[in-house]
Amino acid sequence: MNIGSYALANPVFVAPMAGVTDRPFRQLCKKLGAGYAVSEMVTSRRDLWHTLKTSRRANHDGEAEPIAVQIAGTDAQMMADAAAYNLDRGAQIIDINMGCPAKKVCNKWAGSALMQDEALALQIIEAVVAACAPHGVPVTLKMRTGWAQSHKNALAIARAAESAGVQMIAVHGRTREQGYKGLAEYDTIAEVKAALRIPVVANGDIDSPEKARDVLAYTGADALMVGRAAQGRPWIFRELTHFLATGTHLAPPLVAEVKRLLMDHLLDHYLLYGDFTGVRTARKHIGWYVKTLPGGEAFRARMNLLEDGGQQLQAVSEFFDGLGQRMDRIPAATQSQPALADEPINDNNKEGAAP
Repeated sequence: MNIGSYALANPVFVAPMAGVTDRPFRQLCKKLGAGYAVSEMVTSRRDLWHTLKTSRRANHDGEAEPIAVQIAGTDAQMMADAAAYNLDRGAQIIDINMGCPAKKVCNKWAGSALMQDEALALQIIEAVVAACAPHGVPVTLKMRTGWAQSHKNALAIARAAESAGVQMIAVHGRTREQGYKGLAEYDTIAEVKAALRIPVVANGDIDSPEKARDVLAYTGADALMVGRAAQGRPWIFRELTHFLATGTHLAPPLVAEVKRLLMDHLLDHYLLYGDFTGVRTARKHIGWYVKTLPGGEAFRARMNLLEDGGQQLQAVSEFFDGLGQRMDRIPAATQSQPALADEPINDNNKEGAAP
């Protein structure tokens, strides 16, 4: 599929996640088979553009094209200005955030909170499209199914966004009210896809090759976005793309390969954040890698006490060397959500379900 003039390598994308999908993580996921990746959200507040946090989020040095940047805010002109700001810094696609459920974002009426005010949401979409169109830069939209179970308006917003010039829409199959609880539903995504001509991307609970296949088949979506399932398992993208293309499973990665991937990821992470911040922000990534591995929880507890990059690298190296003496490959991930063929898809089945 294409976004504007950009042909994407495959239909399995990295979902934008604040605090996770920084440049090192995006580069790693693309290297391991992701067809597309969107940055962490960049604020539309001009007074924060020159902060260290924003400058890191707007850093695309060495990143494979297309460079896609997500922007967040509540004012149409500010969002248009934010789009222009990021275009000047190399953005080739601008994504509008109407999907983030975090309280600190929604309390300011940004992210998925915008879905409560359809008129404002459309004003923002139109302003951002107007800012990007003269440069030939496509605009995309990431949103949820609605604000609450009783107020699902993804279809209405999607239709308005398409009419306004948005060129791709990604829908997470949960409401803002759900956050990340319960199970994602795909009926709303299927409705959006059936109503639009532009590409539609399905997001939510896609954590196995079978789930990827079934979600694509059920929704008719053009592509998938994978978020939490890629944390500590960035090779999921090559697993999904291989299965979708061949119907067969790849062997789990070798322990030695995962050690190398994580070590390279850490080095790139330190380069972006520096030693002090880098060591601390890397802890979550390391924790995700080792969470399901033998001895992983005990190692994580010890590793979180380390405050030096060299010590952190050495500890990771020793952990995987020890693991490699007991096994050749990382154990295959277990599917955390049922395949669609095993459970009917409807909202009643999703409400109140365990995470």
